[in-house]
Amino acid sequence: MRILLVEDDPQLGDGLCVGLRQSGFTVDWLTDGHSADLALQTEPFDLVVLDLGLPRLDGIQVLTRVRARGNSLPVLILTARDSTGDTILGLDSGADDYLVKPVHLDELSARIRALLRRSAGRISPILEVGGLRLDPAAQQVTSHGQAIELQAKEFALLQLLMENAGRVLTRSQIEQALYGWSDEPDSNALEVHIHHLRKKLGRDTIRTLRGVGYTLPK
Repeated sequence: MRILLVEDDPQLGDGLCVGLRQSGFTVDWLTDGHSADLALQTEPFDLVVLDLGLPRLDGIQVLTRVRARGNSLPVLILTARDSTGDTILGLDSGADDYLVKPVHLDELSARIRALLRRSAGRISPILEVGGLRLDPAAQQVTSHGQAIELQAKEFALLQLLMENAGRVLTRSQIEQALYGWSDEPDSNALEVHIHHLRKKLGRDTIRTLRGVGYTLPK
């Protein structure tokens, strides 16, 4: 899942990027509100982690513009502003969650997973399709009860396909979800990951629709 992090503190932003990527998220990082507002008009993110005290455009202004455009993607405010009034303003402006710094990375990751789950209309935190079972929090996959070891991108790709089971995803949709601005894939990277998943899960697990994309049958 692709996250936009908007944080102007270099040290905190770098630490959050590293930690969230280790939790399995694709993360793009911007340091000012104006750039974030432009990115949110042109890039397909799944969630935004948004600071409030940003240069060029305040976080509340970014949030207000997002909602005014009818964009319903989840927004989690992460800020040092800890007053009740600030919390109320953030939530009433359209935020889905509000966290005060400093925050434990495990809690931030859990809240992100919860927001993504709700935005997808899922109740269970565990994904199950056929004999596959995927736990995003534990980063574990089993196939018919047998544990399967996956590399980070393989796990992310399988999670994306399971979340969209029965739906055909184009190459562009998959690459936009799996790769951030600083993580340009090789031309055949997707095919390599698909090949590895089929070796580990079975040849018929993922189907190719030539000229269209890939799908995981329900």
